[in-house]
Amino acid sequence: MSQNDSFDRAPELAVEEPLSAEQAASSPYARAIELARALVSESDANQPDSSAERESQSPPLSPDQFPSAEPPERPLFQSFTAPAIVPRTRIPHLGHLALLVALASIGLLCSTVLVMVALRFHLFGVATLDQAKTDVHYTLGSTATLYLATFAVALFVLPLVWHEGFFAGIQWNGATALRLRWRLFGAGGLCFLLAMLDDILLPSPAKAPIDEMFRSPGAAWLMLAFGVTIAPFFEEIFFRGFLLPALATAWDWAIERATGRPARPLDEHGHPQWSIFAMIVASIFTSIPFAALHADQQGYALGPFLLLVAISLLLCAVRLRTRSLAACVLVHASYNFLLFSLMFLGTGGFRHLDKM
Repeated sequence: MSQNDSFDRAPELAVEEPLSAEQAASSPYARAIELARALVSESDANQPDSSAERESQSPPLSPDQFPSAEPPERPLFQSFTAPAIVPRTRIPHLGHLALLVALASIGLLCSTVLVMVALRFHLFGVATLDQAKTDVHYTLGSTATLYLATFAVALFVLPLVWHEGFFAGIQWNGATALRLRWRLFGAGGLCFLLAMLDDILLPSPAKAPIDEMFRSPGAAWLMLAFGVTIAPFFEEIFFRGFLLPALATAWDWAIERATGRPARPLDEHGHPQWSIFAMIVASIFTSIPFAALHADQQGYALGPFLLLVAISLLLCAVRLRTRSLAACVLVHASYNFLLFSLMFLGTGGFRHLDKM
């Protein structure tokens, strides 16, 4: 056989016999081609304008056209690869209050050092601790140093513990206080009316220790500035910013442990929500030490003590109702301002302090 004959016969060897109609119809390749052509022709005919229309107009695919998906295998040490989610802590609680008190020791140290240095150099003509107790410069200066130093340290430490800002943790909410400012001024006026009524029914002692600090117009002006700025701000941070919510949280926590009830969910801002009874108990146990803080200034008289308890209860109600610590500060400052304004008018602009 020649080489040309082999080339001529090669195509004959490669030619396969044509498939019958039944074999072509039963071929898996033919079925796949027909399905693809049907999908393409229907897609071209509809021409959807968006992907959402294209998905809604395409025929649903049967589950047998896709391979079954096996669920992902669970890691052998899942507790190590994916740590458990820990729910957010209700803040501030009693532990945070104890931390604030511990930080106050730093402020107390700073205040003590400042007083000792001032006495060493006989500032304002004061040479002994007994004289410093009744001198407005030493009293206000040491208190302001205690407040400011404690606040500065807490402003740095507590956000590290809370994992959020200091003012967010104590629910400052200054925008709420600004929006309700006229109502809050009215609440301060209500406290002032309570003070006038208390002075009529249960008058203060004639010579209270706080009166000894008003020896000169300069001292009165210092007391005014301190009473409407520093005192309301820092007292409200401690009593209504920390003590009140910590006591309310502790009460609800104790009830939850005793009864097995689930903890109340946090609000949309991550702050705790308390029961009515917890808020009542916390308000009472916040108001008693608040009044006791000022009892020494009033000579431990019953009338001023009961007045301060009532005013503290009103401040607690404002804090719980508005969820704004700034609102409490505004009410407190307004009340103090009205008291000093009455004193200002009664003494002729602090020129006749003997009329107090």
